[in-house]
Amino acid sequence: MPEKPRLQAKYEKDIVPALKQRLGVKNVMQVPRLMKISINMGVGAAREEPAMLEQAVSHIGRITGQRAVVTKARKAVSAFKIRKGFNVGCTVTLRKAKMYEFFDRLITVAIPRIRDFRGMNPKSFDGRGNYAFGLQEQLVFPEINPDQVVKPQGMDIIIVTNAKNDESAKALLEAFGFPFKKSAG
Repeated sequence: MPEKPRLQAKYEKDIVPALKQRLGVKNVMQVPRLMKISINMGVGAAREEPAMLEQAVSHIGRITGQRAVVTKARKAVSAFKIRKGFNVGCTVTLRKAKMYEFFDRLITVAIPRIRDFRGMNPKSFDGRGNYAFGLQEQLVFPEINPDQVVKPQGMDIIIVTNAKNDESAKALLEAFGFPFKKSAG
């Protein structure tokens, strides 16, 4: 049986008891936990250059360790010259061990490599305990070779938790060491 990811072991051993006490819950099952992480990359240039979409799928696959699914336009948008069914991006949903491994690399390697980084916005929660943010380019991940990148591409990352509110979800992410901006006060 493969070894548990480092953050999953840390969650079970250290974070659950600490959050149980901090949030004042009686049952271990009430402690919030990560459910999935979804990574989306929109590729607007895919209409003119299909190679851009192939590059995006390859890069997300290298970053996450899982093959990306190509997403298609749900409806036509004449302002962007897109018809229904055109390939417009790619997405990956990570769960269990791959999710914890990606999250570990995200907070220990990728986020610190962001230029002029001052912390993630603590107001990016959706009201139901999920956190969404965007990265401006895929080059912050060491798996990507900068020489092979034709055009830097941004991506959206959504961290889904089973927390009932934003405060307990923020407490969970802080316990993992997620770098939020310090409030000016």
